[in-house]
Amino acid sequence: MNNPNNLHGKAILTVNAGSSSIKFSLFLVPQLNQIIAGQIEGIGGDASFKVKWYPEKSEQIITWPSDEEPRNHREALSYLIQWLHEQASEIEIIAVGHRVVHGGQKYSAPTLIMDEVMQELEDLMVLAPLHEPHNLAGIRAAQESFGDIPHVACFDTAFHRTHSFVEDCYAIPRYFYDQGVCRYGFHGLSYEYIAEQLIKMFPKESKGKVIVAHLGNGASMTALKGGVSVASTMGFSSLDGLPMGTRCGEIDPGVLLYMMQHEGLSAHEISEILYKESGLKGLSGGLSNDMRILEASPLPEAKEAIDYYVREVKREIGALAALMAGLDVLIFTGGIGENSVTIRARILREMSWIGIDLDEESNFEGETIISSDSSRVLCLRINTDEERVIARHAFEFTKQLL
Repeated sequence: MNNPNNLHGKAILTVNAGSSSIKFSLFLVPQLNQIIAGQIEGIGGDASFKVKWYPEKSEQIITWPSDEEPRNHREALSYLIQWLHEQASEIEIIAVGHRVVHGGQKYSAPTLIMDEVMQELEDLMVLAPLHEPHNLAGIRAAQESFGDIPHVACFDTAFHRTHSFVEDCYAIPRYFYDQGVCRYGFHGLSYEYIAEQLIKMFPKESKGKVIVAHLGNGASMTALKGGVSVASTMGFSSLDGLPMGTRCGEIDPGVLLYMMQHEGLSAHEISEILYKESGLKGLSGGLSNDMRILEASPLPEAKEAIDYYVREVKREIGALAALMAGLDVLIFTGGIGENSVTIRARILREMSWIGIDLDEESNFEGETIISSDSSRVLCLRINTDEERVIARHAFEFTKQLL
């Protein structure tokens, strides 16, 4: 399927390299109209390549023979770039925007990637060992193919650098804070997009006290005041806060000591448990990390996993509202937040004490406003778009090239 819409012109490429996948999008400038979105999944295993052309949303799926599958991110991204050159030859890529999970304490805004920046990002890999190496591998591979155009790093932690010291620190010896051991918060690109959409859609309400619940395979919540992040459920790592698909969420550090001292587990073994075997997957007895599968399952373990998930979200709503001394708007986004009627309903029911009254029909229909007219707190469902945020930031660095 070769450029079915005969599109041509200049474009921004966005790259989001995860642990076993690479998501990408192409946006025509200057309007930033999305023309391609795709994903290479199962890198190192049963890899597949999916791409969707816009505006028709015509889809193409490629499955590699087992002896030709990309073994790592470099091979996968090399294939992707080759595919772009062949299938979208009339589109000139003028910049690449990269999602980078961790920007440390220094990076509070998108940054043009230079040699010294790459070195600093490599130093930050210790803070995000399961994500940052893949992000940087994606940058290097893209630089090899598009080395003479701007590459822009967009950080998931940057949106939260507005937090106060009290929101950032842990009650451990202060020199750890000076070493970078603090609460960073993540999913910042998603929160940035939602904050912008809220201003456009509900300008008056956007100035108030807002909680955004990014609920997906990775999950967190953030409190906004006047559109600025003031608190997040995620902390030093992407393990903290809410339970996720395979990640544990908040946990007593004593549990980790128990694993070390009584179970004899190594740091690597504990890491594997906390990142890959916990959360919904662990609570459901290994059934699944997919909320859709758990909702459809009759097993008691699946129900208990969902019960725990809902409990934790409700608890964090109360905690974040307490920190802001009130709540005006609650927003659901992310794969679960946008699509699960049941989870949204279960979270919002019995929340009249905080001023929430759910409109069951609007929620079932997937409307933007899912609270009733009598609800003091405005409850919304808004689809997020991290790739568009990355594209816009990359475009800001390239306007002079047009």
